[in-house]
Amino acid sequence: MEQKEREKILKTALALSNKACQEQEVPVGAVIFHSKTGKILAKAYNKTEHTKNPLNHAEILAINKALTKIQDKFLSGYSIFVTLEPCVMCAGAIAWARLDALYYGASDPKTGAIEQGAQVFTHPQTHHKIKIEKWDTPECGQIMTQFFKGKRS
Repeated sequence: MEQKEREKILKTALALSNKACQEQEVPVGAVIFHSKTGKILAKAYNKTEHTKNPLNHAEILAINKALTKIQDKFLSGYSIFVTLEPCVMCAGAIAWARLDALYYGASDPKTGAIEQGAQVFTHPQTHHKIKIEKWDTPECGQIMTQFFKGKRS
């Protein structure tokens, strides 16, 4: 994937994150894209507050949209970028959907399950191992910090 496609994915995910923030959702955006070309297949942002459903994380919603589009039960050949390190539920969904790779923009020391906590993809029982890469993206962490600072005020 070329730098141009990577920047487009990042820009799309940040826009989704900002939209979530405007709707008083935890600002997380997820983009599923073709692993080789970078062409975007599906995108979503958190909607747990709006729907009153704790399962409606950005990753889960994006996976559902992508599976509906391709009419298959697996997303082999596709990758996901998320603005925040996925939780254990979303990491499990990413594994079950058999995505090729997970890229994320900011660590989540409280509920992240990739580099902290459960570390889902390094656990021996995880049935599907994927490429994982953190795109050190300050904007992803900054929007989270600002969102929660505003909640505390």
